[in-house]
Amino acid sequence: MRPRPFHMLAFAMLAFAVIGCAKKASEAPPQPPPPTALVNPATAGNITGTARLVGRPPKFHPIDMSAQPACVKANPRLVIPPIVAIGTHGALASVVVYIKSELGRYKYDVPTMPVVLNQKGCMYEPRVLALRVSQPLEVHNEDPTTHNINVRALPPNRSWNRSEVPGSPSFTETFAHPELWIPVTCNIHPWMRAYLFVFDNPYYDVTTKTGDFELKGLPPGSYTIEAWQEYYGVQDQTVTLGPKETKSVSFVFKIGT
Repeated sequence: MRPRPFHMLAFAMLAFAVIGCAKKASEAPPQPPPPTALVNPATAGNITGTARLVGRPPKFHPIDMSAQPACVKANPRLVIPPIVAIGTHGALASVVVYIKSELGRYKYDVPTMPVVLNQKGCMYEPRVLALRVSQPLEVHNEDPTTHNINVRALPPNRSWNRSEVPGSPSFTETFAHPELWIPVTCNIHPWMRAYLFVFDNPYYDVTTKTGDFELKGLPPGSYTIEAWQEYYGVQDQTVTLGPKETKSVSFVFKIGT
């Protein structure tokens, strides 16, 4: 048998390498199986608690809306940015409390009712909002001025930036992946700010002026619970929950922490 010319041999080797690389590229990494476990309501328990502030709260300067007459007209009094919202006895509002771990094997129904982010008085209401993956976020504009909703999510979620003129119908968006504290701003009114939290499970709550929260229907287990506050950051606690048990925890934020 005659030896093959060198250029033919090199071509064959190159073709083999290309085919091998293409095969490897086409082989996607195996995906974890979708969660299938259901929470048994007969053994589920609850975690309740409060978030509060100890010490004198920080002072924030009033928002300067003087360059926007429509915003000034909508706010006859000075507006203090609600970065630290306090109720009676140091109760902290707008604290997001959620389960941080150990829920990956459970599946849950996705709510179809939208959560609402409103624009009123040239402010976002509420300032902190939580929703589920694939749950509709409905954005309203009650002001007589145009707003620009700039949602700066991180990949694999999609960022978006939409304007909403006065009197226009509300619009909806969804998020395909869980993500914490997605900032929302307005390019027209730079003081407007909100935060979105997107979860893949129902075990989260946002405190009101009472500072209370409740995580209901948890399966028995050990959990890391995290509390996020815009100014003071996060705190973690570990809670072990037995069947049909209810436990209470308290998150205390202090000046200087």
